Amino acid sequence: MIYGSALDIMVAAQPPRAVFSDYPLGHSAGRPFDSDNQRAVIRDGLQALESIKSPNTIIHLPYRWGDGDAWKTAENDDKDDTRSPRGDAPVYQTEADRIAAEGA
Repeated sequence: MIYGSALDIMVAAQPPRAVFSDYPLGHSAGRPFDSDNQRAVIRDGLQALESIKSPNTIIHLPYRWGDGDAWKTAENDDKDDTRSPRGDAPVYQTEADRIAAEGA
């Protein structure tokens, strides 16, 4: 069971079973200091573990980080982050990684 908050990476990785929390990175198991929310996220993930019947299934949890989506803009405003946006095409660190992944 994967608990994650980076949906594009989870989709690319194709985990056998996963739950997605639309929370900032590093907080996929719940909001800090909010034990009720943390218990709910963990409980729902464990229920998903039992209920998911087909591979590559990602359950989207209904919880929200806060009012609105302003946190998403704030999280992405880091001027020191020089990474390129993630695209749909796989990216490999080495040619050997590409060969291993593609079987070619």
